[in-house]
Amino acid sequence: MTGTVKGRRIDWGGIVLYLFLTALGLLMLLPLIYMISNAFKPTSELFLFPPRFFVKNPTLMNFRDLLLITGTTSVPFSRYIFNSIFVSGCIVVFGVIISAMAAYPLAKHKMRFGSFIFNMIVLALMFSPLVVQIPQYLLISKLGLINTYWALILPFVAAPTGMFLMTQFLRQLPDALLEAARMDGASEWRVFWAVVMPMLKPAISTFALLSFIAAWNDPHPAQVYTTDDDMKTLPFAVLTLSGGVGVIARVGTLGAASLLMIIPTIVVFVVTQRMVLQTMAHSGLKE
Repeated sequence: MTGTVKGRRIDWGGIVLYLFLTALGLLMLLPLIYMISNAFKPTSELFLFPPRFFVKNPTLMNFRDLLLITGTTSVPFSRYIFNSIFVSGCIVVFGVIISAMAAYPLAKHKMRFGSFIFNMIVLALMFSPLVVQIPQYLLISKLGLINTYWALILPFVAAPTGMFLMTQFLRQLPDALLEAARMDGASEWRVFWAVVMPMLKPAISTFALLSFIAAWNDPHPAQVYTTDDDMKTLPFAVLTLSGGVGVIARVGTLGAASLLMIIPTIVVFVVTQRMVLQTMAHSGLKE
């Protein structure tokens, strides 16, 4: 539906769609806003009925209580934060390198069984990670990696999602650029690091975002592969706060911990959102 105002056409359908999507986006933000509000609510506002959506008298007491509660345990809260940052960072860095190295020959070289390998990667996307948890645990145990950082990192480095995204993105790039680099005497390693990796930045950013969010928010590796409290991650600490004796009294503390958990994911998304959108616009257009 269109109209005219002083010679200009107005797309009323586009305006309605824009307003609808804006309202939908704001609706999706409501849980995040409520969580942020809870993190700053005093105890008197946390147990009101009916509950109050926005905080009326904001306070930092929940964050102070979080430090006090975790400060009395054998493992300080800062240790959980360090473990999560270290493990998530290693998963992202190693995952990006391995996915890019796997995607390059699949997309730009005529290798034997290339189509079969790519189909296996696509097939792996259909299965939940829970399916392979028992074989992963047995393998990690046989290698003697229980209670090490490697146990929290290695099972999640070979990611089918990253290989698929980067393979599809590389297929959109012209072969002439690679041929020009080879004609200038560049080796395959030089072509990969100097030409392919810079062009893969949008796909790398997308996979880094998805991989970081998955690794940062997953408490199960720390529960399964470690028995040492010094190896536990931040999601495990949040689960500890949300259960046990006195859980009702720790509602505000849990809200503060949840807010601290989500801040890094928001920062990573804001930094990578432009390239993420670019990848989603190009990946999967060509087989």
